[in-house]
Amino acid sequence: MPATVVVGGQWGDEGKGRIVDLLARNANIIARYSAGDNAGHTVINHLGTFKLTLVPAGIFYADKTCLIGNGVALDPAHVLAEIEQLRARGVSVERLFISDRAHVVMPYHPIIDRLDETLRGPLAIGTTGRGIGPAFVDKVGRIGIRVGDLIDPALFKTRLQYVLAYKNRLLTRLYDADPLDFATIYEEYSEYGQRLKPFVCDTSALVQEALDRGEEVLLEGAQGALLDLDFGTYEYVTSSVPSSLAAGAALGTGIGPNAITRIVGVYKAYTTRVGSGPMPTELHDAVGAHIAERGQEFGTNTGRARRCGWFDAVAARYTARINGLTTAVITRLDVLDDLPEIGICTGYLVDGDDVRGFPANTALLGACRPRLEMLPGWQTPTSNIRSFAALPPRAQAYVRRLEELIGVPVAIVSVGPEREQAIHVRETL
Repeated sequence: MPATVVVGGQWGDEGKGRIVDLLARNANIIARYSAGDNAGHTVINHLGTFKLTLVPAGIFYADKTCLIGNGVALDPAHVLAEIEQLRARGVSVERLFISDRAHVVMPYHPIIDRLDETLRGPLAIGTTGRGIGPAFVDKVGRIGIRVGDLIDPALFKTRLQYVLAYKNRLLTRLYDADPLDFATIYEEYSEYGQRLKPFVCDTSALVQEALDRGEEVLLEGAQGALLDLDFGTYEYVTSSVPSSLAAGAALGTGIGPNAITRIVGVYKAYTTRVGSGPMPTELHDAVGAHIAERGQEFGTNTGRARRCGWFDAVAARYTARINGLTTAVITRLDVLDDLPEIGICTGYLVDGDDVRGFPANTALLGACRPRLEMLPGWQTPTSNIRSFAALPPRAQAYVRRLEELIGVPVAIVSVGPEREQAIHVRETL
């Protein structure tokens, strides 16, 4: 059977975890393929509310195999805490596996992350400070420590001696910070390694074997396409390698790209962004505040307030193209229920002139003003509706207009955070 990828079509926080949890019921393997614990998702099911950052959303199905792939930057303490949280609440982790090729977030990474943000001053990116960016820098720079190193005490000791000497020179000479103690880190992280060892294997082989058996594989992305290192709003992007795009799913799990035939893009019914960087449709008024309050727009992982604005169809069509989406999902339609009118950005203007496409130039994107198309709101609750035909006609028209502008058929419309609050417009998985 083919593999299906779920990606975010905006700046993250689109509700991918909730959609993966929904689609996972029809999959055999669910694999997380990128980013780290800087990307969180909230899942609400019969067991309650869960806030996860590393463990795939499919973990709530006892008969599913869940993988943390080689493309993930793994904080050992964080993933172990998630595992214990799940166990304590009756969720089995017996079928959770972690790639031996995944890179480890070490204690110097968050320190460097925060110090580097301070050095940037007014040009600070607005990172989560979790050390994910520096971990990926080390991966590309070939001085990273991988999970396979961590679970081998002798290899880990040799590797850490070399890398920590390098990092301590960086900390003391560039950042004027205190050096870190080798013995303390080695003891703490060796313990993490032994606790993680039962979960560690070649996860790429597990995925390929499942594909060979004709099983359904669901690949879970993190963050959003507009945060991609190459195609996002550079430099206000993620450092994740592989890509945040659907193309990164093959690299992040170790399968061939020809195994992927379905790509689902998740979009909020409006736009949000965390941290710095241009956002042409941002609302600085009462409407923006209303959306933020109604949508509870605070980061799952950091608690940071999200910036809110109208749906950006220029950016959405762009991310649909670079991901090769086959279907789209619209989440949080219910957040817009009270509004008398709703805007959609259908184009960008700079000094009154049209801007073609989605600019690569961040300064140009920052100067863009949205060309808005205002649609009448439906001002009727939608959270209890379970069929598209039962939605208010104006809500249907809004979704159809988004579908037209994105250029991809909408398969699911979400009207709330719980599993059953999903309207299936057409088959997805």
